[in-house]
Amino acid sequence: MQSTMNTNLEQFLKNNRSYITWDLAHLAHVELLSPKLDESIRFFTETLGMYLTETTGDSAYLRAYDDYEHHTLKLTAHKHSGIGHFAWRTRTPEALEARVKAIEAQGLGFGWQDHECDYGKAYRFRYPDGHECELYFDTNKFKPSAETQSALKNTASKFPARGMNVRRLDHMNLLAKDIVAFRDFQFGTLGGRMSETIEFEDGPKGVWVSVNSKSYDLAITEDHSGFSGRFHHVCYAVNSREEVLIAADIALENGVFIETGPHKHAVQQTFFLYLYEPGGNRIEIANPTARLILDPDYETIVWNKEERLKGQAWGLKTVESFHTRGTPTPEELSI
Repeated sequence: MQSTMNTNLEQFLKNNRSYITWDLAHLAHVELLSPKLDESIRFFTETLGMYLTETTGDSAYLRAYDDYEHHTLKLTAHKHSGIGHFAWRTRTPEALEARVKAIEAQGLGFGWQDHECDYGKAYRFRYPDGHECELYFDTNKFKPSAETQSALKNTASKFPARGMNVRRLDHMNLLAKDIVAFRDFQFGTLGGRMSETIEFEDGPKGVWVSVNSKSYDLAITEDHSGFSGRFHHVCYAVNSREEVLIAADIALENGVFIETGPHKHAVQQTFFLYLYEPGGNRIEIANPTARLILDPDYETIVWNKEERLKGQAWGLKTVESFHTRGTPTPEELSI
């Protein structure tokens, strides 16, 4: 079993190096579903310190102060928590066309649509586990008003001096029943490199996706619930590890549930704090977030079961809910 696992992983790593493409620029935005939309909006604006840029119907669009686009977070009223969709921005219009052709060859595309919020055209598709995603290039860059203009012209908007003062969208973690299918679609159809992976004797348990010099924009970990298309967390970055500690105090003073942290991950070395927003979705506040990969001949970091059982970087054992809880929860889906 161990020999077969090593052979399969080695073959994948060899293939990934041979067909790697860099058509994706970065994780662009995430849509979260909330059964408590008004409370979720207050959480992200008042507790995290994000800007509300637009509300339309049952949705609200938000951004952190140094996010360059109109929004990086969309909140939509729904009967349960979870993810609506997420988006990648491509590097060029040509890169967009190339990835769309690759998706259509897999039969997973829904087609072109008019993008919301004056972004232009977007192509909607689904990942093998059912997560909906879109690709686009034409965007709507945030234009600050006199009230939101930063004193520094190289910052997208003014430091909010409110709540946790999150700076930018950093990464997202999805849950999938079939990690191999998700991994093969991501790297074989969309591109990027696998920066780190958790590999047990019975197969992979987690994969980290890098599409630029950051060590990851997307993580995929195994879902044991039996459901498809579920969400684990989205991460917003702050400017220092001290601010993660302050974020924990802010959460404490405002009755926000802290699931785990502050502490340091072993995988990717993130200094983390995990919270639940009012709608039930898990949110991470972190610094430093993704590592930088500058090595042009970088080799994937592989973690085994024995190493992961040691817990996080400084020995904190991973709480059970971190492995088992995703949104929507089985209880929500059974209603």
